[in-house]
Amino acid sequence: MASKDKHEKADLQKFLGNSQMFFGLPIDEVDALLNIAQQQSFQKGETIFWEGDAGTGFFLVISGKVKVFKISPEGKEQILQVFGTGEHFAEVPAFDGQVFPASAAALEKTKLLFFPRTTFLELLKDRPNLAVNLLKIFARHLRRFAKVIEDLSLREVPGRLAAYLLYLSDRTGNQNEVELDLTKGQLAALLGTIPETLSRVFAKLSQEEIITLNGSTVKLLDLQRLKFLAGVRE
Repeated sequence: MASKDKHEKADLQKFLGNSQMFFGLPIDEVDALLNIAQQQSFQKGETIFWEGDAGTGFFLVISGKVKVFKISPEGKEQILQVFGTGEHFAEVPAFDGQVFPASAAALEKTKLLFFPRTTFLELLKDRPNLAVNLLKIFARHLRRFAKVIEDLSLREVPGRLAAYLLYLSDRTGNQNEVELDLTKGQLAALLGTIPETLSRVFAKLSQEEIITLNGSTVKLLDLQRLKFLAGVRE
């Protein structure tokens, strides 16, 4: 049993040290983080927290996918962001002590590391490298959410979809094809539309020979026209 625990700790050390939030930290700081972290598991569809709940800490995804979303008064879901392995979420309310401004749920079977707010802030006082890393992360998140707002307010659905496909291409380094990592319903919610409209946009882009769609695989036939639709300036 002790050997299993030792291997599990080594795996978590490696995972945490390679995560975008804590990349490059010395091993003693990684160990200090693991000492306060709590592992949590969620089934597909299970809620992690609701909008308005106390911001008691933040999360790092070990495996699985998490959607952060809001529900309109009419009951419509708007997915704000999807987080996968190695990504983190809910840091801001964990630091400012306010409530969670949106809800989060597991899109599939998911394992998380939870960092309680109080103990993490105590650790941060003694670890200035952590504070510097977090400043970088907050700046990156501000840019990301500014882009979400721009996509939803300034672009029509074809432009939003084009921007998302380019994002997947950039993330995987493949300019020829990408795999959709969400169902069409989830992707529609992320892009601020409905599945029927999204299907029509996929069909239109296919007819115009900008992409081809086969199941979850999208071949990118015309990157220049995709960039034009997405408003990318080169």
